[in-house]
Amino acid sequence: MAAVEHFDVLIVGAGLSGVGAGYHLKTACPDRSYVILEGRDAIGGTWDLFRYPGIRSDSDMYTLGYAFKPWTEAKAIADGPSILKYVRETASENGIDGHIRYNHRVKRASWSTADARWTIEAEVAGRIQQFTANFVFLCGGYYSYEGGYTPEYPGVEAFKGALVHPQKWPKELDYSGKKVVVIGSGATAVTLVPEMAKTAGHVTMLQRSPTYVVSRPAEDKMANWLRSKLPGKLAYDIVRWRNVLFGMYFFNLARKKPEAVKANIIKMVRDQLGPDYDVDRHFTPSYNPWDQRLCLVPDADMFNEIKSGRASVVTDHIETFTETGIRLKSGQELQADVVVSATGLVLEVWNGIEVSVDGARIDASKTLAYKGMMYEGVPNLASAFGYTNASWTLKCDLTCEYVCRVLNHLKATGQRQATPVNTDPSVTFEPWLDFSSGYVQRAMAKFPKQGDRVPWKLNQNYAMDLMSLRYAKLEDGVLRFGNRVGQAVKAPEKLAA
Repeated sequence: MAAVEHFDVLIVGAGLSGVGAGYHLKTACPDRSYVILEGRDAIGGTWDLFRYPGIRSDSDMYTLGYAFKPWTEAKAIADGPSILKYVRETASENGIDGHIRYNHRVKRASWSTADARWTIEAEVAGRIQQFTANFVFLCGGYYSYEGGYTPEYPGVEAFKGALVHPQKWPKELDYSGKKVVVIGSGATAVTLVPEMAKTAGHVTMLQRSPTYVVSRPAEDKMANWLRSKLPGKLAYDIVRWRNVLFGMYFFNLARKKPEAVKANIIKMVRDQLGPDYDVDRHFTPSYNPWDQRLCLVPDADMFNEIKSGRASVVTDHIETFTETGIRLKSGQELQADVVVSATGLVLEVWNGIEVSVDGARIDASKTLAYKGMMYEGVPNLASAFGYTNASWTLKCDLTCEYVCRVLNHLKATGQRQATPVNTDPSVTFEPWLDFSSGYVQRAMAKFPKQGDRVPWKLNQNYAMDLMSLRYAKLEDGVLRFGNRVGQAVKAPEKLAA
């Protein structure tokens, strides 16, 4: 039997977050050993997994990019292959790729207080391989890579065409000249429709209800100009902060004056599509802006395809699939050779890993999240989770910094364990995310909870998190440090403040 390898830090996932975690460990904790266990056979996470036409980010790369590596390409709204190249470059330039073990799917993580370490079980070629680590950092994203969410469509077995989900796009699918129906109205749908419309006979976006859709230029002229005049990192930092501050301003405005923001977004859509288009029916949601994520269309590409007649939007409900398409509850029939079910993701708690502490399995849904990254009663474990109202990487960069601060504090004080502990019975539980999107609502019951006050409350605010994670003191009375070498400690609750 092979010896069990031990690392100071074990990172789960070699995507945008995991590579970022590797960089921060290398620079802030250079004396700590680490390994990245990746379940798939390639680096890149989301940006390698998704292969559907037009795959791109709906966040600008000045905030989706790492704080430490300036984005230098002309397009701020980048396509998937460009983002994948950026992630792989980061890993290669910093030697992070040498720490990755591919095809290692982590299944379980068990903490022992007596040993002050985790035992991690990963499935490798059908067998279980064990590792031990002082700290576990979950960077595997927030959704299952096994497959996306597809509703149980009535009559779907009768359909003679191709039914695909964007998460598992078939390489051989040829839709040129064909009739395509894209079911959904989220970020994936508004990406697919204009891209497929370039070669398809016609593309129809079929939605049950509208989503807020906004257009912005794919290229950031100010950023490109600054980059020609200033050192690259300085130009990048200026644009990054401009975008962060504008995003915070816009989100707060949407919360304080939702009707005004709604009216402005709808007016912009009317300006794009003209006075004769039924914007009320197809682009006016019943909810307020930022109750769900806004959808971005770079350079108005989707609106242009609608105006050209190559794409259209239908707002209705499915009655049944037929041999040749979809019959709607209104009686309308949509002919389709290809149907794309762009109906969302399956969210996954803690990267799908079973977590136990001193022999007791932890029920994530009954734990409080500390600063949106560690968990009540779970020692030496953190997870990377981005913002819902801004780019993913903004929060992940701060989370990585914080993990490194905790690791360095443990070493400096000769302690081995950091555990969030809630001793305030008046803290009330709230859902992890306050979002009305279907894919979120389907999963929230399984997720950890946030509290109604700091440090248990998720800020969804970069400036507040900057103070909380980069500058606030670590020994705050909630994050308990302890378990020195030789100290008899049996459970996290017994740790001294």
